[in-house]
Amino acid sequence: MGFNINKLNPEQRAAVEAIHGPVLILAGAGTGKTRAVTCRIAHMLDQDIRPESILAVTFTNKAANEMRERVGEMVTAKAARAMTICTFHSLCVRLLRQDIDKVGYKKSFSIATGSDQSGLISQLIVKKGGSKEKIKPAQVISVISQAKSKSIPLEEIEDELFRSIAVAYQKELRARNALDFDDLLILAEKLLAEHSSVRAKFREYFRYVTVDEFQDTSAQQMRLLQHLVSIPYNICVVGDDDQSIYGWRGAEVTNILQFEKFFENPKVIRLETNYRSSESILNLANATIKNNADRREKTLRAFKKGGELPRLISMPGDKEEAEFVAEEIKNRHLDYETPWERFAVLFRTNTQIRKMEEAMREHEIPYRLIGAQSFYDRREIKDMMAYLEVIMDATADVPLLRIMNTPPRGIGLNSTMLLIDQARLRNSSTWEVMLDEVFVKETFSKKVGNAINDFVDFTLGLQEKLDQEVPASDIYEELLIATGYVEWLKNNCKTETEKHQREEAIYEVKDSLSRLELGLSKLREYLDKAALDSDKDDDDLDNKPGVTLITLHASKGLEYPNVYLVGLENGFLPHKRSAEEGTTDEERRLFYVGITRAMDDLCMTYCATRTKWGQLESCEPSAFIAELPEAGYIFTDHAELMAEVADEEDMAALLREMKS
Repeated sequence: MGFNINKLNPEQRAAVEAIHGPVLILAGAGTGKTRAVTCRIAHMLDQDIRPESILAVTFTNKAANEMRERVGEMVTAKAARAMTICTFHSLCVRLLRQDIDKVGYKKSFSIATGSDQSGLISQLIVKKGGSKEKIKPAQVISVISQAKSKSIPLEEIEDELFRSIAVAYQKELRARNALDFDDLLILAEKLLAEHSSVRAKFREYFRYVTVDEFQDTSAQQMRLLQHLVSIPYNICVVGDDDQSIYGWRGAEVTNILQFEKFFENPKVIRLETNYRSSESILNLANATIKNNADRREKTLRAFKKGGELPRLISMPGDKEEAEFVAEEIKNRHLDYETPWERFAVLFRTNTQIRKMEEAMREHEIPYRLIGAQSFYDRREIKDMMAYLEVIMDATADVPLLRIMNTPPRGIGLNSTMLLIDQARLRNSSTWEVMLDEVFVKETFSKKVGNAINDFVDFTLGLQEKLDQEVPASDIYEELLIATGYVEWLKNNCKTETEKHQREEAIYEVKDSLSRLELGLSKLREYLDKAALDSDKDDDDLDNKPGVTLITLHASKGLEYPNVYLVGLENGFLPHKRSAEEGTTDEERRLFYVGITRAMDDLCMTYCATRTKWGQLESCEPSAFIAELPEAGYIFTDHAELMAEVADEEDMAALLREMKS
């Protein structure tokens, strides 16, 4: 039990020993933050602080469990059980279970989870006449959550239909004595703000408060903490403003930048010794982040001196970029027996995934995708593959039933069931039943019958073009126009970003089809490959060991010996929206997070062109590259790189010949 304080560095030791009054621990990337926090909690017990009076709050159940386990290894089991180590939402539930009656609810309140919310919202969409608008429950839930997190009354939501559903939703929750996750924070803060006796009770109980990942706190969570902590303000917050990358979901970097405004005269301790990355990698990280004017001054110092210089490689296009990364990873794995898990590919947006996934599969490299959905698992891609399958062979029921009424064309669920039942009676395919004009006419209304016949004619027309060897990409373009699929899909998206990503994915398919040779056999091979790529039942790559493909946002807190940071272009990083929204500093922090994931080797790439919407587009190198010191990295052009590889291969061939 316990820990040895002498094993900590001077900065960590100072953090551990600062247990009274407000404390701000600025913990840079890779500086041993978790160790310092858990040792600090254990040290409190050594200073005779009662474990019951200790509260530690973080953001995810996983982080809370990890902290609880690590503290549990240092203190007695009894003391570990007596402490409160939990998420913000768990803390709010604890407060409300005791005193929610003071804000008008019964203590037996229930918590509405995602499925509960979706079910209720679905009913209200129908009730409020929104079913014709094709509104999804997730869209409404998102709007409600955003309003609540920004303390905007639901009655002030701009969209009239969304407003009426939101108000009705909240009334229904209230009638059911239920709270959603946003309500937990809102009502806990309201309870502490309006009831001094409750405030005094919890302030007396939780005498020492620790908040991890403080840079991710929202304005609402900050207000909650202010109510919970009183003089002498025994609050310790731990975080890094340079890694504040969640502004889009409510995180307020000002909480850490202006901590003194909330709790006066804090002791500020900087953890700046980085144990993760080599000195050469940290030099780049320090060089880029110093360009953010509004930040806490700190400079990471490397425990590991020297190291290989990071590489920056200019690529002619995204296909070459993906091919290079996959080939280099495979060669390093084969030549040096480097485990796949030591490699990670980091990217800014989902649209960068497809070619990287393709290259990994072509080279038979196992991989796991984190923070993004696989290209082949996307709804719109499955729909497009189903359309192509039906054009190839309409007797295949699974793809036919997927797209028969997608987008809606008047063949509803009841009509579909009648077609399926008839197919079973006949021991035939659903398509063969749809071709039976007499059955269709006698069974369905004129409107439904016309919809079925129109779909049949449309499909037969595309099948005929395929037989005539019209290019698959042209047929694909025609089906997009004829079905109105893109517009329908965009109307069902929650945000402009989602619209853009889904539309771009659809045109990625056109791009890959345009590279196919003519003929049914080539299209069949393409569809079979796509089907195998999307089959994750027996070969679930997400849960297998392998190279990590991960978004920059999901990579925070993780580390890898070999990192490929791809797509360093204006429009990706910084993202094209950042200039309009004034979030360039957050994009730079995201770049900083990417660099500081690398332990030993960092390779950055950017492309001269990318295929977008089926068209080749020019790209500019990221503005952040210009901020890096040229002496801090090795620049290579892709053509030079390929020439070097060719020379090496020629030399190897010559040596083999000489030996023989």
